Amino acid sequence: MGRASARRRVVRVRVGAPPSARQDTVVGEEPLEIRVHGRPLAVTMRTPGDDMDLAMGFLIGEGLIGAGSDIRSMRYCSGTDDDGRQTYNVLDLVLDPSVPEPDVSAAARSFYTTSSCGLCGKASIDAIRLRARHSVAEDPLRVPAEVVAGLPVALRRAQRLFATTGGLHAAALADATGRLEIVREDVGRHNAVDKVIGHAARTGTLPLRGRILVVSGRASFELTQKALLAGIPMLAAVSAPSTLAVDLALETGMTLAGFVRDGSMNLYAGAHRVLTAGPDDPGGVAAGHTASRNSSDIPAETR
Repeated sequence: MGRASARRRVVRVRVGAPPSARQDTVVGEEPLEIRVHGRPLAVTMRTPGDDMDLAMGFLIGEGLIGAGSDIRSMRYCSGTDDDGRQTYNVLDLVLDPSVPEPDVSAAARSFYTTSSCGLCGKASIDAIRLRARHSVAEDPLRVPAEVVAGLPVALRRAQRLFATTGGLHAAALADATGRLEIVREDVGRHNAVDKVIGHAARTGTLPLRGRILVVSGRASFELTQKALLAGIPMLAAVSAPSTLAVDLALETGMTLAGFVRDGSMNLYAGAHRVLTAGPDDPGGVAAGHTASRNSSDIPAETR
């Protein structure tokens, strides 16, 4: 698996039994510096792999570009570790001349994924609305409730690295039938989403109409923002959303599903896109179709 994971010695302790030593697989984590025209733009901790997708998805999620064609080229900068090996931890992007160059000196103030200090929720939503290039409100996506409920299970089955490390978040893009089109894993849930959206941008499939973004953790404002800027009409999360995520979804016409597990879900916005077979509820969501909000029911890695 290369740098995506590594073997480490651990001491296994069981109550009432002697300790034992063994090798364990641990997920890899290294910094990636993203540069634009040679100037540092951002640094993110990530699981090595799919770095170009990550960088492209990051720029799309921040509203700095709108399509893969906005990037002229990407290349790794030279950099070696103590043993002289290429680290592949610095990626330089060259934008198309038609794209306004970002103010890298103000990156810490402009990137909502790193900090929203000094901005109230309303200001954040207004800023994202101005940045959004794709509208999701009129997207005709309709998905049976049983398809949405099955997405987290499909996502977990597709997590190859999680099966050996247990320490990764995942994001996936699904169609209306529940088929997973893209799956990415990373120690950072934002990074996993960026990798999914970046792959779509690189293959020329933005905006992602008629798709569902599935995430293994919470539905934060930042993840909702990323989905919106990629033109994704539905976000489905295993765990809880934040108030600002709900507000953004409501104001932009996105469908936001939280606590999607065990055959149920909470729909916080855009309930019309989730179809049930109930005789009293054709084309909508049956009343009371919600999941438990007890945090003790949530797997530790999704909190």
